Amino acid sequence: MREVLRRVLTGVVYVMLLLSAVFLSSDAYDFLFMVFGLACLYEYKRLVLLKGYYIFMGYLALWWVFIYLTRDPVLIHTLLFLTIAVNIGLITYLFSPKLKAFNLFQKYLIGLFYLGGGCIFLTMIPYQDDFFAKYLIMGIFIMIWVNDSFAYLVGKTLGRHKLYPAISPKKTIEGSLGGLVFTLIAAYMLGRYAPVLNNTQWLILALVVVVTGGLGDLIESKLKRAAGVKDSGAILPGHGGMLDRLDSLVFAAPFAYLTLIIFQYVS
Repeated sequence: MREVLRRVLTGVVYVMLLLSAVFLSSDAYDFLFMVFGLACLYEYKRLVLLKGYYIFMGYLALWWVFIYLTRDPVLIHTLLFLTIAVNIGLITYLFSPKLKAFNLFQKYLIGLFYLGGGCIFLTMIPYQDDFFAKYLIMGIFIMIWVNDSFAYLVGKTLGRHKLYPAISPKKTIEGSLGGLVFTLIAAYMLGRYAPVLNNTQWLILALVVVVTGGLGDLIESKLKRAAGVKDSGAILPGHGGMLDRLDSLVFAAPFAYLTLIIFQYVS
């Protein structure tokens, strides 16, 4: 009971922090996810035994260039391509039967693009034609929260078949499907009450976010299994580390950003 209460209180503080940043100002939102990115990188550094502080310098340089200095579509699309390419490599790693030991170059590449690129695109998503679309990013947060919550609840009550027991023994197929169904319902409601996207676009975005977010969660679980730890950190009581909390969002962000670009071209 005490553990459940601690998880709930931590979750409430986390959600209030996000809501405050989103609705306070775009600068507050930018700063919050820059800090979250640094926290995720610190935990990742410990997981893969990466020494030194060059990864932080590289991340902050990327952040400064893409958040404050450039809006050049070519550069942004290049970063998007590199980030998604690294993420696809991580999906291949996820389904590999071996716990691969990354070399130094791969550790830096994964840190900069999987985490750095993911946090950058998570920050860039709300910016639509120089307008800060707060309801768009809140919609993505809501879909991730709904998916996580109902995947846990449905899996706890109805789960019988393991999703990927070698990596995450508690996740079930029933839980994943339950999370998807309730997220699609949430996306439909967002289409009615948050018309920054139409109903069809919200539903497509929900599908992208749920699938890629689920893969991101499993990838982080494999990284932890390779490191022999249960949580990436202990910064959030009852929830583990910041990377434990943001793994789905960070991995899904570049795919969500690509989906929004496709929506613009199609419409």
